Amino acid sequence: MNNAHYHLIVNHLPIVGLIIGTLVFVAGLLIKKSEVKLTGLGIYIFAAITSILAFYTGEGAEEIVENNLGISETLLHNHEEFAETFFTLTLILGAIAIIGFIALLIESRHFRYLQILILLLALTDGVLAYNVGVSGGEIRHSEIRSDANIIPIENDHDD
Repeated sequence: MNNAHYHLIVNHLPIVGLIIGTLVFVAGLLIKKSEVKLTGLGIYIFAAITSILAFYTGEGAEEIVENNLGISETLLHNHEEFAETFFTLTLILGAIAIIGFIALLIESRHFRYLQILILLLALTDGVLAYNVGVSGGEIRHSEIRSDANIIPIENDHDD
């Protein structure tokens, strides 16, 4: 296996972790259960850790596919730009989730402010997650591109 394989294995984990973490965290806020909020925060921390794997295997995956026929440098660049921003914000969210986790455990009165910040970061990161996911999919899946004519695909077999 190479970095492209590894990237395909781990690239969905931070995105799915962010989505599930947000659903769990919001549920914890709505039902006012600390245990559920702690679980959501833990999932955000998991998303941050897996974003490290996805980001660094993406570098190696790019080196493998960038010279393949039918791969657009523009699409790779767009995906990389979205990935860098998503990676950074996911790490920030993970770090603040750790602070929030501790604040909630010690029953700090400051947690009410942290939970608003965490939710705003998660929602913003969700927009970035969408963009990084779509831009990554567009590299290989022409059927999801808004402009399917970006890359003409060569027919390698004779009829």
